[in-house]
Amino acid sequence: MELKTIWQQGSNNPENPNYLATIREWWTNLQGQEIFWQQRIIPETSRVDDLDWEPQKFDELFAISNPDIRGITLYWHKPDSPQERNTTPEKLILDSLHQSLYIFPQTQKGLVIRVSLPTINYQTIQITNPKWEYQTSTEKYMLTLKDDWQKIEVKVTLNHENFKELIRLIIS
Repeated sequence: MELKTIWQQGSNNPENPNYLATIREWWTNLQGQEIFWQQRIIPETSRVDDLDWEPQKFDELFAISNPDIRGITLYWHKPDSPQERNTTPEKLILDSLHQSLYIFPQTQKGLVIRVSLPTINYQTIQITNPKWEYQTSTEKYMLTLKDDWQKIEVKVTLNHENFKELIRLIIS
């Protein structure tokens, strides 16, 4: 899974429509969730990653409703507002790791909007003394944990560095 998905209006990249589809899925799945809506001016000498995203006075926290992408325009409603809002982006960056979408509006050059989840909720699964299997292939190591009683199977694929770190932690 890519950590960052970048869609750019007018891009010749054949994957551009797929990137927009991935972002559309993330955006529409925000339905009913509480989000942070933050806007920042991008200085000419800065990158989005360098901006201060700590909460500021005009940042908003609200439960988004009816998020949709039609064409390339993002639509949504704020709570208790019948008015549908929208923005048409020049560029979108979905940061899957941090669950944030960066929107670069066509009409406001030098502005970026960040829509993010206040917290990332992980589902915790507890497995006691599972059955396990280990497989290896070129530079990939797969560990499978199975709990027959709960009918759960967890597959973990590690690269060489992560595998060495796991072994080091187990041994120490």
